[in-house]
Amino acid sequence: MATDTVKVPPAFEKMFSKAQEYVRSYFQDREDAPNQGMITIGGERYILIRAASMSVHFLDFVKNMYPGLDEREAVEASTRVLFDIAHAIGNADARAFHRATGVEEPVAKLSTGPVHFAFTGWGSVDISSDSRATPDDDFYLLYDHPNSFEADSWIAQQDKTDFCTCVMSAGYSSGWCQESFDIRLAAKEILCRSRGDAVCRFIMAPPDHLQNYIDRYVTDHPDLFPPNGNGSSGRG
Repeated sequence: MATDTVKVPPAFEKMFSKAQEYVRSYFQDREDAPNQGMITIGGERYILIRAASMSVHFLDFVKNMYPGLDEREAVEASTRVLFDIAHAIGNADARAFHRATGVEEPVAKLSTGPVHFAFTGWGSVDISSDSRATPDDDFYLLYDHPNSFEADSWIAQQDKTDFCTCVMSAGYSSGWCQESFDIRLAAKEILCRSRGDAVCRFIMAPPDHLQNYIDRYVTDHPDLFPPNGNGSSGRG
């Protein structure tokens, strides 16, 4: 059965389809109790947060808190904080979800991540067949996030940015995969719809190799990157 929450190369469809059933079953066990101020899913407390508050308005907050920062410095400061927060959340969510579902094999653990990402409203995921999901220094993931909540939040402001905005998406996905493979991983967004690109595209790899992969991708696809236009989000 094909998945409808994530696009993956044909070789991974069976595994991701199984992951989708795990996650769908988990999220069917939801209880909303506003009289108690509680949302529970699978026996876990969840919270709802307005998307723009964790993207557009967080940058405004940083600029207001530190008026001495120029625009570039404010972007760097806010994206650093948001990446680290999202990376930690993705790591913790993966650990809790794997414990709850009993998933143990690394690729199977990873496969629950994009589906969980979709069910929690972060966006959907499209994984390239060029990816190598191996638990070592050769790990390389090339993927898009259609409907990223961050890009949509910025686009809703009707003001195109000059930087990639999906920094929490980069942090969360790399945190989930790091926990799944038990290796250090980081991700950067290299194309972003809020900047006017056609897609929100990311590269994930071990931190020591990430920039080399990004440089190689930019060199191999010059039509996608205008001069001095490689604004990226996330941290190596």
